[in-house]
Amino acid sequence: MHDNIAAMIHRIDVVAARFPWVQMIVFSELAMCGPVHNNPVPLPGPQEAALQAAARKHGVWLITGGVFERLPDGRIVNTCSVIGPDGEVVTRYRKMFPFRPYERDVAAGTEFCVFDVPGVGRFGLSICYDIWFPETTRTLTAMGAEVLLHPVLTGTIDRDVELAMARATAAQFQCYVFDINGLGAGGVGRSCVVDPAGTVLHQAAGGEEVIPVEIDLMQVRRQRETGLRGLGQVLKSFRDRDVDFSVYDRNSGIDSYLHALGPLAMPQKGSQAGLGGSLHQSTAAEPAGGSHPAELHADAGIQEAMHGHGNHS
Repeated sequence: MHDNIAAMIHRIDVVAARFPWVQMIVFSELAMCGPVHNNPVPLPGPQEAALQAAARKHGVWLITGGVFERLPDGRIVNTCSVIGPDGEVVTRYRKMFPFRPYERDVAAGTEFCVFDVPGVGRFGLSICYDIWFPETTRTLTAMGAEVLLHPVLTGTIDRDVELAMARATAAQFQCYVFDINGLGAGGVGRSCVVDPAGTVLHQAAGGEEVIPVEIDLMQVRRQRETGLRGLGQVLKSFRDRDVDFSVYDRNSGIDSYLHALGPLAMPQKGSQAGLGGSLHQSTAAEPAGGSHPAELHADAGIQEAMHGHGNHS
């Protein structure tokens, strides 16, 4: 387990000094202690308390990015805390879709997370793989979320797909999306901020970066009322739908094809499941090393939300 708390607090201090108008800081997934879950921490705990003190010191909202938490019953979950500018924990979100089968020992959360910033708007929180399941964002927006805060830790070759998903999610649900990816062990950076019309406001490169981006929540409200760029009113169309989806009824039998796909298991070398012919499996790896310290996942996101402004680092 890496303890990144001191490094996170240093970055909070720097951002507060450089951008004193910032009101919310969002770190990447598992920023607190890294991606290894064999040393989970309890919450509340000393790591979270140190970040509470930093939030209180600067009077900012702080989205911790998360840590592997050990619950009282022994289960391990991926948990992100929301800390208010008074230093109090407002809520905690536990990732609903662990990256199975690779995170086979991580339990899933079952509760959605929205919270209000007084005088600004409502924010929703999801983590990494959650966004691959649009039902999560649909539920958050149905609960009134206008901004999706989405800490990520992706170091694999599907980052381009995730960036496309961030744009699609913003347009589909007419919300801002802050997709904040980590660096170092497990992350390649390239965070992005997308507006409710699907336009990328900023996309980071592969290095650590502070991105002060202002957002206007009135754009969310107008687009939800009049349609994306004056066109599709997707949220109201879904609300007024003429069909319910039987695929969500586990007893409907309509998902029999999904049950035929086999177990959720790691692919094995030489597997040709679902293939009619031969398959040559290969991979290319870059040399070890690089400019990002392995212990730090700090493509941190900062979002300044007062008067509808937002900001990510």
